[in-house]
Amino acid sequence: MKNTIISLIFFFILSTVFVGCRNEKKTADEKIESAIEEVQTEVEENSEEVSDDVQDALEDVQDEIDEVKEESKK
Repeated sequence: MKNTIISLIFFFILSTVFVGCRNEKKTADEKIESAIEEVQTEVEENSEEVSDDVQDALEDVQDEIDEVKEESKK
């Protein structure tokens, strides 16, 4: 009787460990959706900053073009 109870407890603990430690595996679709959502939130958070950086870069390019035009006229 004692061996039976110990065996049942052992199997219960063993099965609990294997069932409780399983990682939930995401499908490829879930991984892609998660990545897209992360990128969307990041873009939304940084869109104003990126817009300002692009505008600054365009202004810098325009300034360089103007300088080259002035130098070529000399």
